[in-house]
Amino acid sequence: MLIDESTCPLGEYDCSELTERVLALDESVWHRDQRRQQDYDVHAQTQSLILLFCTGWPEVSVARAEGWDLLAEAAVPVMDKIIADHYTQGGTVIRAMMARLPPGGRIARHRDSHPSFAVAHRVHVPLQTNPNVEFIVGKETVPPRTHFAFELNNRVEHQVFNRGTAHRIHFIFDYAPPRAA
Repeated sequence: MLIDESTCPLGEYDCSELTERVLALDESVWHRDQRRQQDYDVHAQTQSLILLFCTGWPEVSVARAEGWDLLAEAAVPVMDKIIADHYTQGGTVIRAMMARLPPGGRIARHRDSHPSFAVAHRVHVPLQTNPNVEFIVGKETVPPRTHFAFELNNRVEHQVFNRGTAHRIHFIFDYAPPRAA
């Protein structure tokens, strides 16, 4: 959604169960669904585990993916709490995923262009990060803080570099409020 800032802090959330489940996943799970990497060149160096994904616009169809069965039990309470704390109830989560950037990985500077991004709130919750991750949104550098949620204005140019030795893993979801759902 077009927020006035590059990012908007939402606060710290208890994501310990979700983080434990994500970190316990078999490595092969991260490589099964390649649609984001194939559809978006900037995500070629990432791995994704998709829980929900939408197709169509402005009428959307939201489908569950493999990640739903693996992580929904721990992910849904996190989404519900953030939505209850910050957004109008009654909307729809149109996308939800884990996005992993390996050590040395990069997401090139880009802005997201799908029309849904003009109306949906893009929420990031870092589950694993390190001090050597550089996440730049517009002119702002987002501090790498685990379990600290923030809304990203993904229509502003943004990029990520992981210069650390550990994966950077973010739980990302898009919430379309009732008027846009």
